[in-house]
Amino acid sequence: MFPDRLRNLAMLILDDAEQARLRICTAESCTGGLLAGLLTDIPGSSAVFERGFVTYSNRAKEEILGIPGDVLADYGAVSEPVARMMAEGALEASRANIAVAITGVAGPGGGTPMKPVGTVHVACARENRAVVHEMLQTGNIGREQIRLAAMECALRLIQLQIS
Repeated sequence: MFPDRLRNLAMLILDDAEQARLRICTAESCTGGLLAGLLTDIPGSSAVFERGFVTYSNRAKEEILGIPGDVLADYGAVSEPVARMMAEGALEASRANIAVAITGVAGPGGGTPMKPVGTVHVACARENRAVVHEMLQTGNIGREQIRLAAMECALRLIQLQIS
């Protein structure tokens, strides 16, 4: 169901998180729960995976993750501040130690000159550490490939926060 490279990275992260006694949660927009699906597709993931939030709409981001409406209005859902706040909100709304957030424009439509299709922001928060962020600009390589790239980036940021 998922590419081997992502599945292998996810297995490594789950093993590392379990050894470190860390729990992970996800807050996803453009990936629609795919990262949570990848992580929970691996047997034994319940030892590490705490929960996932699919906050596709702005209202969901506000209600579930506590993103202020003025932040969404000022920066847009696809932005660094919103990605960071999504990760922090997911961490606060869960019993996880690490939370990763993904928000972006997966296409084929929805892009703008300032935020073209393929623009994705990923942020990862860990208790008592600074939030890490990465912006992807994949170009319009297709919805599936953009979402896979976003998931791979999220896994890398989780790995960074585990170590």
